[in-house]
Amino acid sequence: MSPAEFRELVQEAIDSLPEDILRHLRNVEVLVEWTPLPEQRRRAGLRAWEDLFGLYEGVPLTERGVTSGEPIFPDRITIFQRPIERHYRTRERIRDAVRRTLIHEIAHHFGISDERLRELDAY
Repeated sequence: MSPAEFRELVQEAIDSLPEDILRHLRNVEVLVEWTPLPEQRRRAGLRAWEDLFGLYEGVPLTERGVTSGEPIFPDRITIFQRPIERHYRTRERIRDAVRRTLIHEIAHHFGISDERLRELDAY
């Protein structure tokens, strides 16, 4: 799949989100990268054989305080094309994985941990 086609699937996933969610993402940048950088893999605590489909980088809403008027840089959600395509071969399965990954990373933006997502059976 070309990078442009993959970005279209990411945009489709964003467009499918309810307005109640989208309004909390106004200062979140969603990026598409081919594969995670070694530093991103290290920060995520991955082993050599583990893949990373997406990554949330920022301050979760539950950990934010009142700002002093200083500019707030956008949080970032990155969706990684290569690992997703390696695991899911058809366009439909890739589309589903992109949407699931986006929602998973949005959950982190809302302060929901991986442990809690497992408890909720959201994996």
